[in-house]
Amino acid sequence: MTPRWLLLLLAAGVIITLQAAAVVGSGDVHCYAEVDETTGQCGDYLDEGVDEEECCQNIKYAFKRDASAPCQGCRPASWSQWSNWSPCTVSCLEGVRRRTRVCIGQGDCEGNTTEVEACTQQDCCPRDGDWTEWSAWTPCSVTCKTGQQERSRTCSNPTPFCGGSCLGDPKQVQPCDTNQICPTHGQWGAWGGWEQCSATCVAEGSVIFPTQSRFRVCNNPPPSTSPPGNPCPGNRFETRDCTSLPLCPVAGGWGSWQSVSECSVTCGLGRIRQERSCNSPAPRNGGDNCPGSPTKHIICRTSKHCPIDGTWSEWDPWTTCKRATEEKITCLQKVGFQQRKKSCRGVEFNGKWCDGSARQDRRCYNVENCFYSSKRTNWSEWSPWGLCEPPCGPSVRKRYRECLPIHEDYPLIVKGETKETEVFFWGTPRFQCVRIDNQAKRVEETSECKNTFECL
Repeated sequence: MTPRWLLLLLAAGVIITLQAAAVVGSGDVHCYAEVDETTGQCGDYLDEGVDEEECCQNIKYAFKRDASAPCQGCRPASWSQWSNWSPCTVSCLEGVRRRTRVCIGQGDCEGNTTEVEACTQQDCCPRDGDWTEWSAWTPCSVTCKTGQQERSRTCSNPTPFCGGSCLGDPKQVQPCDTNQICPTHGQWGAWGGWEQCSATCVAEGSVIFPTQSRFRVCNNPPPSTSPPGNPCPGNRFETRDCTSLPLCPVAGGWGSWQSVSECSVTCGLGRIRQERSCNSPAPRNGGDNCPGSPTKHIICRTSKHCPIDGTWSEWDPWTTCKRATEEKITCLQKVGFQQRKKSCRGVEFNGKWCDGSARQDRRCYNVENCFYSSKRTNWSEWSPWGLCEPPCGPSVRKRYRECLPIHEDYPLIVKGETKETEVFFWGTPRFQCVRIDNQAKRVEETSECKNTFECL
């Protein structure tokens, strides 16, 4: 009889095995090796039934929960490239155009998915012109039988503007009858092209060839009947042997697949290249090549996570502009020093450390809370027009001018022992400009965006 403790261990092993089997299949996804940086669509399909964690051993990969689900990048969330600008909503005068981007990766992206700006294709809109009166009919083109005559008009009453045109034709043609009969003798028209051969190939060893024919018509001109003209001389058709046809083809057939490469990657999921030859049989006498591709790829697993290189964080704010001696330099033409730092984040699985320095130093003037009179300030030029907001329906765009301090009495370059160094201003001074529209710091101007997109 089996001991009770052994039965309990066997039962526990069955439960553990079943649980492990359930976990393996719970995260299966469709795995892809690329994400389109403009549309956010998955590309370069690898395989289905791959575990999500295994697929994302390479953070450049992406996956779908099922075939109809949205594409999800393995990397942290970031914006795709902006799409190309759409065409302008109108072909003349002012309209708008837009571009979009998508958030790729795990998490949310800050910012807008759509931008809209004003555009002008051309500064004027086409205006059609009108025709002058018809001219008199020209004399008949023949002296016997039936000919033709024509009349014309010009598009100048008024002349079209900005690429416009006149509707209709500038010329009219009508038949004219001289009431005189001319005898016409028949003449052959040009030979037509040779018709297809009665077969497309010749059997090997055959001495009988397919044939082909060509025809011509007595219509250049046809003979008249009253008064009667002479018919065309000679035969209306010719026949010849097709002596240059190829031998009848033999279509090719594929041989078996053969692996010709190692796994394409050393981490994550990759591919093995396989090839086959069109030699069972090989095509002969121009026979069709084997249908399909001579190469394919099968998936290979390294079960190893790819390195994740570090990325820099945003710079920390600059430290207070000061001197190490604690000497007062605020609002004075005395140069101080400050620094800022950033962090290299996200290095995993033996990835590379961020390139460059994690610290910056610079020389500075401390202007925190310094007072500037209106004589030491000036308004900036107008900024470029901003985007149309909102991106659909009625919208406006803005531009602005800012009140800026004038630092003419501060040297912006100082000479050290070995080189010249640029000096920056740090801090928020107190100042205002001569008022514009009752504003002393910033003025804005708005303009309506025309011919905008409808909101769906």
